Amino acid sequence: MVKIVWTEQAIQDLDDIGEYIANDSERYSRQVVQTLFDSVDLLESHPKAGRIVPEYGLPHLRELISGNYRVVYRIADKYRVDIITVHHSARLLKIPRISRKKM
Repeated sequence: MVKIVWTEQAIQDLDDIGEYIANDSERYSRQVVQTLFDSVDLLESHPKAGRIVPEYGLPHLRELISGNYRVVYRIADKYRVDIITVHHSARLLKIPRISRKKM
């Protein structure tokens, strides 16, 4: 089993997404945020389930697509996956500096 670690950036992204959607619908906002949060559960048993992020081409930097969002994560080692950012797919992807090699 792999441990899923949400970075501060990824948590902030979920908060921002929730706040933005809540301007129109608080109920839908909660639903979207929960769906995004739950979407990474499969990584506990299948850390390579997501595709390699095309903009970076690094085998340890992957993403899951959930609705209109990209959940970007890094396989830190065989015991841990870090959720780096949750990003709307219509926007340009900018993520913190990523090491060229696995940690």
